[in-house]
Amino acid sequence: MNQAAEKFEMPLITPIAPAEDQERVDNILKAVNEHIGFIPDGLRLFIFSPPLLESFVGNISYFNGGTSIPPSLMAMIRYLVSSKAECTFCIDMNEGFLVNMGADLEQVRAARSNPDLAPVEENQRPLLALALKSVETPENVMEQDIQAVRQAGWSDREIFDAIAQANSNRAFNNILRTFNIEHQGVFS
Repeated sequence: MNQAAEKFEMPLITPIAPAEDQERVDNILKAVNEHIGFIPDGLRLFIFSPPLLESFVGNISYFNGGTSIPPSLMAMIRYLVSSKAECTFCIDMNEGFLVNMGADLEQVRAARSNPDLAPVEENQRPLLALALKSVETPENVMEQDIQAVRQAGWSDREIFDAIAQANSNRAFNNILRTFNIEHQGVFS
């Protein structure tokens, strides 16, 4: 087996909760499992640091219901950011979320090579484009980009939320890729 293939088979670390925080971690993971029906391995990686686990779960909760941006648009932002980052774990996870929300799988996949094909509402396109631009070329975001999103009906808070989601997801992609967490089930 070559070294490159082996790299994606085994995670570089196995998460273990600090003994003194085991109950705290168990309670968080139990709540996640009750909410979505499983514990994503990407999330499981955070059990090394219970405060970061709590913060991460709090961010996920906010982005999946605390913001006024529709969950399907937030999932599309994560999906396309993850696609550019080549984070298989997040691509697969968000693809599943989008399909479960009613999106057509072929349309979702087509958006990976052309975000203009994303199955989102017309007024969501400028916000999606800005979120993607903020990750790829943040130095090129201009006032006219912000104005175009405002003209599509989005508030400054929603603009901030979309950009924060995109960039938070990119950081998560990098953490997962660093430790070779490429597929659900690596910690089984």
